[in-house]
Parts: sequence; structure tokens; C-alpha cells
Amino acid sequence: MHQKIRGASGNQNIQLVVETSTHTIQRRASELSVDATLSLYLHVPFCTEICNYCGCHTKAVRRAAPIDSYMETLEAEMALLARATRARRVTHIHWGGGTPSLLGPERLQRLADTLNSHFDLSHIIEHAIELDPRTVTKKLAEGLTKIGVTRASLGVQDFNDHVQRAIGRVQPIEVVERAVAHLRAAKIDAINIDLMYGLPTQSEDDVRRTAARAADLKPSRLAIFGYAHVPWMKKHQRLIDAAALPGASERLAQAHAAREVLVQRGYVSIGLDHFALPDDDLAIAARDGTLRRNFQGYTTDCADALLPLGVSSIGQLPQGYLQNASDIGAWTRSIVEGRLPIVRGVVITEDDKLRASVIERLMCDFTVDYGAMALAATGDKAALDDSATYLDDLARDGVIRHEDRSVTLTAAGQPFVRLAAAAFDAYLHRQAARHSVAV
Repeated sequence: MHQKIRGASGNQNIQLVVETSTHTIQRRASELSVDATLSLYLHVPFCTEICNYCGCHTKAVRRAAPIDSYMETLEAEMALLARATRARRVTHIHWGGGTPSLLGPERLQRLADTLNSHFDLSHIIEHAIELDPRTVTKKLAEGLTKIGVTRASLGVQDFNDHVQRAIGRVQPIEVVERAVAHLRAAKIDAINIDLMYGLPTQSEDDVRRTAARAADLKPSRLAIFGYAHVPWMKKHQRLIDAAALPGASERLAQAHAAREVLVQRGYVSIGLDHFALPDDDLAIAARDGTLRRNFQGYTTDCADALLPLGVSSIGQLPQGYLQNASDIGAWTRSIVEGRLPIVRGVVITEDDKLRASVIERLMCDFTVDYGAMALAATGDKAALDDSATYLDDLARDGVIRHEDRSVTLTAAGQPFVRLAAAAFDAYLHRQAARHSVAV
């Protein structure tokens, strides 16, 4: 079945061709207005080796040939995407992976030049890239500056030797310090550091020590994520001894310990798992109520559309979400045949948009007047009252305060904000009979 969906907004004439087959909506083409702003996500699915804890869509390569082949296909995809939309004005670029820096400065420059030949990059607000500190050299840092990178995220995870050995990523603090120095010398001052808790053999003291050492490097932002042990999905995680993983109460204590250390060091706690210096854009957005959240986490990105480039890459349009093929072979074949490699699409309804907005505000602000938002969107302040029973249960447990169709997380309940957000997820409710909800 084919279905055409047109944007309701007069200044965004979006047309999507959607194929519906075996419960999968596939979006094949999109057209945005010439005035639309774009955010581009580029996925590079390669690393020199796979860390035991990794949950990313990536594979280990040690030869240049697969990387060069991928790069050529990525350039062809850029051309296809440019032909599929009239929009040209890019305000945000994010390179993820894998290890994008594995491309090296010459390949990155070539890809940036190709991107610039198809899109207008003169309006960039932020150009970010994820980096493995072990790959950051003086030459790479200078190359990143040349292509316009303004923010770099360093994957650190933990600074303790025994934890690094347990997760298969030995990375002494001196390596991270050197990477930070190279980036700052190249005038890339907006630096993020990513940490993890819940790792094998990791203790609360280990987390405190890591958070303190990370703060000593004075990054503008930090993110602290909980390790998700899913060996049935990521087979390499079987190398991790499940008996060495912290329990639920230990994980909670670790997350609290990291938060305590960073707040004491002057960082502003933002949402569930981010921290920023008070003058950082993320902290400013949190203060003025404009903080956003997408699949990459908390952000200040307000572009009209997020378009995907690269295998498994995810995008977002006003009408819904889309994802590229996750298999490199299928992704390549589609592009060689002249088709965008989009294999999944979810068309969202007006009810979906309302629920997504409520969830976003709750995740960003820890409080939301869902009655007022429902009234503004539908004319009916009771439109989301199907969430009330679930919310009342959370209120009795001390996770939230719930009154007059307004929800506010308690101080003790903030780590469980996802539970409150789940109250507004209609799709999760529909699956409740067949799937248990994990906390």
C-alpha cells in the first residue's frame, strides 16, 4: 500500500511516500521547503576494535578498503539526499559512530567538501563529532578545525584501571588529557566528556574518582550514562562477567555519587544524565525552558528537520521518524540503485505530537502541566487523562507530585523520570499485555 502524506504547514511542503508492509512503515522520499533549516546526522560504523560494553552500531576494521568504500557511498548518499529536498540551510551537524575520527583528517575534509557542495553550511550553529581519545592527534585536531568542528565529545567511560580492563578499553588518563590539550590547541574549546556507571567491577568510589578526574579537565559538558547489559543483542557483551555488574541499588548510588561530585564542582545538573558549566548553551537552555531532547540526548538543536546520512542513521521530520538500512550491504545497494536507503518510517498523529511534547518537557524540566498542553493542542484539557491512574500510583510511591493535571518529579523521584514519562506513552501501554516494563 502506498500513502502520501503532506505537511499541514503552508511553509513546509513535505511530501512523503510511505510503503506499509508487515507492520513496517517505510518512508522513501521527502521534500522540505527551501526555507527549512536542517540538522544532519552522519554515522560512521567503524572502530579499530569493539569494546566489551559497546552498544553502538559499529564493526571492527583494520584495513583502509572498507572505509574508503563506505566513504564513496556516503558521498553518493549526500547527492541523493540533496536531490530529494529543496532545503539547503544546515544549522547543526553531528558525526557519530563507531569512531568517526577513524576516517582521519584527509577523508573528513573530503566528506566535508562534498557536503558543502550540496548544502549551505554558512549558517552552522554547532558542528559536533564523537571521538575516541586514543585516536586524537595534533594533526586530527587541526583537521577538525579546518572542516568547521566546534564541539567534540570524548568517550571516557571510567578512569580506573581495573574497570577499563573489565570493559576491554584500556585508556589511561594521560591519553585523555593529551586529547583535550590537542583539541584546545586547535581552538576547539567546547568539549564534552561521556562517562558510564553500572560497569563491571565498578564501585561507587570508582565513579566518584572518575567524575572528579573528568571535572579536573574542565569540559563544558559531561554526560553520565548507565551501562545496558544486553548480550542477547550485542554478542560481544558476553565477554563481560555478569556477576561483576553492580546491582540496581548500587547503580542508583553510583549515579547519585557522580551527580553529587559534579554539582560540587560547579556543573549544572541537566535533565536525567547531562551536566554543563553555567555559561554553556545547554545550561542556558535549561534555565530558560528551551532545552530539547532527541535520540542523541539533551540538545539545543531546533532545526526543522533532522536528516540521516550513513548506515543505521536516524532522522526526524515534522510528520515522523525515519531510519536508514542498518546493514551496510543493503544500505550500499539502495544508494547504488539511486534510492535513499530509508527502510523504516513512523508517521506520527496529532495525539503522538502532543504526547511527545509532554514527555519532552517532563524529561527536560522535571515538571509539566499536561492539562494546559492538552487544552492548547486539542481544546480538551482532559485529553491525556488516560495517564492519571499510572501517575497516581507514582505519586503514592513518592516519585512525583500529581495534582490538577500537573506533574512534578520529587527530588528523590528525578532518577525515575522515565517512569513518569512512560505514563504518557500510548504505544507502551498498548504493549503492556505482551511485554513487561523493565526499570
